[in-house]
Amino acid sequence: MNTWTIDDAQKLYHIDAWGNEYFHISDKGEVEVRLKDNEPASQVSLLSVVKGLQERGMKLPMLLRFSNILDSRIQHINESFLSAMQDAGYQGTYRGVYPVKVNQQQQVVEEICEYGKQYHHGLETGSKAELILALAHIDDNQAYVICNGYKDEEYIDLALRGLSMGVQTILVIEMPGEVDIILQRSRALGIKPNIGLRMKPSTVASGHWTDSGGDRSVFGLNTTQVIHVVDQLRKERMLDCLRLLHYHLGSQIPNIRDIRMGATEAARFYCGLVHEGAPMGCLDIGGGLAIDYDGSHTDSANSRNYTTKEYSYDIVEEVMNICKEENVAHPTLISESGRALVSFYSVLLINILDTNIFWNGEKVEDTLDPKLLPALENLLYVRTMLNKKNAQECLNDLNYYREEIRNKFLYGKVNMRERAAAEHVYWEIVAEIKEKYGDIESPEFQKLEHQLSDIYYGNFSLFQSLPDVWAIDQLFPIMPIHMLDKKPDRKAVLSDITCDSEGKIDRFIGHWEPENTLSLHTPPEGEDYILGVFLVGAYQETLGDLHNLLGDTNVASVTYEDGKFRLHNELEGDTVSDVLSYVEYEPKRLEALIKTKAERAVQDGRITALERRKIIAAYTAGLRGYTYYETDQEE
Repeated sequence: MNTWTIDDAQKLYHIDAWGNEYFHISDKGEVEVRLKDNEPASQVSLLSVVKGLQERGMKLPMLLRFSNILDSRIQHINESFLSAMQDAGYQGTYRGVYPVKVNQQQQVVEEICEYGKQYHHGLETGSKAELILALAHIDDNQAYVICNGYKDEEYIDLALRGLSMGVQTILVIEMPGEVDIILQRSRALGIKPNIGLRMKPSTVASGHWTDSGGDRSVFGLNTTQVIHVVDQLRKERMLDCLRLLHYHLGSQIPNIRDIRMGATEAARFYCGLVHEGAPMGCLDIGGGLAIDYDGSHTDSANSRNYTTKEYSYDIVEEVMNICKEENVAHPTLISESGRALVSFYSVLLINILDTNIFWNGEKVEDTLDPKLLPALENLLYVRTMLNKKNAQECLNDLNYYREEIRNKFLYGKVNMRERAAAEHVYWEIVAEIKEKYGDIESPEFQKLEHQLSDIYYGNFSLFQSLPDVWAIDQLFPIMPIHMLDKKPDRKAVLSDITCDSEGKIDRFIGHWEPENTLSLHTPPEGEDYILGVFLVGAYQETLGDLHNLLGDTNVASVTYEDGKFRLHNELEGDTVSDVLSYVEYEPKRLEALIKTKAERAVQDGRITALERRKIIAAYTAGLRGYTYYETDQEE
């Protein structure tokens, strides 16, 4: 009897823990996304979206973006701070700014500027290109554009001219040498700047990005340098331009204690600057608001031990208490939340192309050719001795005898068929040990599940679509988006289609700690088996590279409006021609070269003129094709 339920699937993949009420499993066993709060009709199956896009001609892999979720996140963060301020009696206000570097895609920036206008949500820029797009998209004289990063004259001039047009740009001094050039360009243009200071907090947060704080952080001014800048601005009669203090502890801060300590230190600096005579007005707490990727609600690097509500209430409380003690007016609080804003916005969907099954349960001992048995004698003897008390000893013996057979093969004492039979018998017995005695606590037994796991080959590039998995061991929720009404029958790791051994995922969300395998189904015959990689909206689209010249995936946006779903902004992924041009090849020149080569083959009598025509047609079609595996070639 099949006792598997949807509740079992929810617990297995922890979707209720990390889904944040945006994602859940339907009674049909499909992952659904809810696009609007309190509107059951806004729930849609990811599988139905995929099928709809496939009918329109879009192929897997694809990235789905959900505009409504982005709107929900903007609302959630802004209203969390505004609610905290109202409850605490805070006299200032809140302004969010989105760090463009987290996801620079046009759809993201446009949606944040459009929907966020009601909250005066601004942008943070770290380069000239980001400032250029920010100046074009911000249409709100109460929203801030925080200008970070290295600043040449052109960058500073753009920020100042933006200010003259009513865009509230603030030039943040991150290095002492920036003061002179900002003052020079201000005088040259006759535009008085809004200036901010970035301090180096002594607080060092836990997590992946600990170098943003502490004495050795790359950006920011230490206490001595802060005083020097204040004195310099006073000397130049420009101290009245100092409007903001900024600090940044790092991205994805898992522990609320670090956040409170950072806010305390920054509030002391802020009050100190006010006492120095600077008008101030804004305290920028930087980024750091974490996402609970693994659903554990802990202070692990892939989680957080606080809610957005607690985050906002704690910061408001710390700043308010210190301002009261120092008799300083409450500043406008600015936060640069990017990851918490856009992570839920995107889902990567990949189809499984093939599987490598390490053990399928097939027992071959009774069907072995008697000629092979002498080479397997020791392995088969271990099976006869196997029991729980000596399971560890038997596992050690199996490893020894398999290595012995491999060595004999090297010296020609065992042939290829004998070695193949030995390998099969070895895995058969190891699987039996795992099934019967897998609960034995020892390092060797803990590795068995991973050693016996299958390899599922997904139609994606880790380096293009999920670079943080490779670079920093980031965990993302991964699960099938359908068939969840059936119990998964395989344990697997994932491999991409790059020819690189690093292109694999072998760490997955577990109950208390990461697991080395993922529970999956045997892929159905004749149809796609589709996995979703969730919470990929932050950084993944912008950090991806062209490993193996695999480009951007197909993209589509899904929006729920007026009781209807709408597919829009369908963007075709990179073609082969596109990615070749990125690395300085000219597709037309490549076509010319292949035509010349094919013509030479015709002249040499190796192919006919008709064959030449077909070769060139195939080549040019390849240039126009998707860089990923295409399962349905058009005639």
